[in-house]
Amino acid sequence: MNPRARLRQWWLSRLPATDTWTLTQGNIYILPTKAGLVYALTLLLMLLASINYQLNLGYALTFLLAGAGLVSMHLTHGTLRGLTLHLRPTPAVFAGDAALLEVVLINPGSERHGVALHFEDRATHGPSFVWTDVPAQGQASARVSVVPPRRGLQPVPVLVIETLFPFGLFRAWTLWRPAAAVLAWPRPETPAPPLPPTRTRPDDHQPQAARAEGAELDGVRAWRRGDSLRQVLWKKVARSGELVSRDTAGHAARELTLDWQSARGADAEQRLSRLAAWVLAAEHEGHAYRLQLPGRELPSGRGEPQRRAALEALALWH
Repeated sequence: MNPRARLRQWWLSRLPATDTWTLTQGNIYILPTKAGLVYALTLLLMLLASINYQLNLGYALTFLLAGAGLVSMHLTHGTLRGLTLHLRPTPAVFAGDAALLEVVLINPGSERHGVALHFEDRATHGPSFVWTDVPAQGQASARVSVVPPRRGLQPVPVLVIETLFPFGLFRAWTLWRPAAAVLAWPRPETPAPPLPPTRTRPDDHQPQAARAEGAELDGVRAWRRGDSLRQVLWKKVARSGELVSRDTAGHAARELTLDWQSARGADAEQRLSRLAAWVLAAEHEGHAYRLQLPGRELPSGRGEPQRRAALEALALWH
């Protein structure tokens, strides 16, 4: 690692990790832009010409433009000063997919214009800027996306909030290191091999007496959390207004066991990728399934909570 990169890493590591960042006099930096330097050089030449030729109007114009530049610097710094930034929770995604980070900018003062967000490491995360205006005594949202390259909890990269308002002569910015992390699930294998064979188990959610009565004999029962959309009898729902699911008298349920040994692969990551694909396939087909990993077991279930719990277990396994 070269000295410049080492210095940059040391500087960024000194930033506090927080999901709420208030911009104050102490954490906003400001420097002239290239246009600002050209502007200053032009004023210097105008001043020298006015001195050389004793031009009173030249003095007046030079100092007027210099005053406008100083006011511009004050306005640029004030555009960021007082803003509070808050990072909302980021939904989990599959590794390699874009995770959308939503930053809320809260403004306690007058209207702010031309506020930009981007990642500090633009070579890795892309050079794109997101611009927004923040209304007076209000808030605005800005969204940037980051692509987690691998499974697991990936830290949110350092963000830069900056502005060139109003004339582009100065650039004011701050560095923000969020404490949040993006959960990246293993990317499902494509194409995945067929699911392991299911086994039949009697459903223990209903007592035996209820199974002998009309609802079960008719093949209909009340909807339960975890039932897939394919089990819902939409015609009966339309007639009665009650959510019901397809069932049988014995309600023989099909259960899958997705385990480490069944997902034979070249390495651990390939096995996790195959198990992730099986979780999605089992959920799509409406199977109840359990997940078994070395040192971790997820009880049998179905539905969105089961899917998220299974994918999270795969993402965090080590």
